[in-house]
Amino acid sequence: MAEARRIDGKAVAAGIIDRVKAATTALTADGGPQPGLAVVIVGADPASQVYVGSKEKMARECGFHSVKHELSAETSEADLLAVVERLNADPAIHGILVQLPLPRQIDEARVIEAIDPDKDVDGFNLINVGRLATGALDKAFVPCTPAGSMILIRGALGDDLSGLNAVVVGRSNIVGKPMAQLLLAANATVTIAHSRTKDLAAVCRNADILVAAVGRAEMLTGDYVKEGAVVIDVGINRVPAPEKGEGKSRLVGDVDYASAAARAAAITPVPGGVGPMTIALLMANTLTSACRAAGKAPPRL
Repeated sequence: MAEARRIDGKAVAAGIIDRVKAATTALTADGGPQPGLAVVIVGADPASQVYVGSKEKMARECGFHSVKHELSAETSEADLLAVVERLNADPAIHGILVQLPLPRQIDEARVIEAIDPDKDVDGFNLINVGRLATGALDKAFVPCTPAGSMILIRGALGDDLSGLNAVVVGRSNIVGKPMAQLLLAANATVTIAHSRTKDLAAVCRNADILVAAVGRAEMLTGDYVKEGAVVIDVGINRVPAPEKGEGKSRLVGDVDYASAAARAAAITPVPGGVGPMTIALLMANTLTSACRAAGKAPPRL
C-alpha cells in the first residue's frame, strides 16, 4: 500500500482563519459588534504563556477586540471568579477563555461553570456539554480540538460517516468524550477506548477512523492501524532529541507516524495537524458568539 496522505491541518486552519476574517469584516460593516475575546491566565507557566500569546495574536489578526487578564499564581478562587463575572457582564466580550491548568488553590470546575455558557468558546461548561450530548449542535459551543479534528475527518471522508467504525482512544472531557459525540452525530459507529481497554490494539484495528488522544508519546504504532484507516493524532508530546544537540527536544504525537502512515489512507502529522485547527476553531467560536449576540446567523466555516 502507498504511504498515507498527509492531512495538512495548517492549510485547512489557514482557510478557516481567512473565512473568519472576511465574516468579521462583513459583520462589523453590517452594524454588528466587533467580536471580543478575553483570555485569563493565572500564574506564569511557560507553556500556558505560549498558548495564550498565540491566541491573542490570532484574535488581533482576525480583527477581534482582544483582552488579556494576567493574574498572579497566588490569586484566590474568589478573585478569579470576580474577573469572570465582570467579563460575563461586558457586552464587548463574546468569548471568555480561562487558560488551564489553574493553580491548586482554585477549583477548575467551579471556574468553568461560572463562565456564561453563551461566552464559553472553549465548550467546557456543563450547559454546552449537555447541548453537544443531546445533539443540539446549532446551540452548543464544541471544544475546539475535537471540532477541528472533525473538520479534518470530514475533509477526508465527507459529512456522513454512516457505516464507518470510529475508535477514540482517550476519554477526557476536553477531547475524548466530545470527539465521540461529534462522530456519533455524523452517524459513525463509535467505540471509546482507554487505558483499561482489553487488547487495545485489536480494538483499534477495527477502526476506519482512529482518533488518538491519550497523551503518551508514539504509543499507537502501525500494529494498531487498519489498512486504509484515517488516523487523527491529537497528542502533543515533547521528547528528547539528542540528534539536534544536547538538551534539545522535538514534538511527537500519540501515534508513531512512520509505522502508522505505512498502513493508513490519511494521517495527521505532529506538529502541523490538529494543533493549528484548535486555535482556528477558537476564533470561529468567538465569531459565532458575536453573531448570536447581534441576532445574526453565524457563517458556516
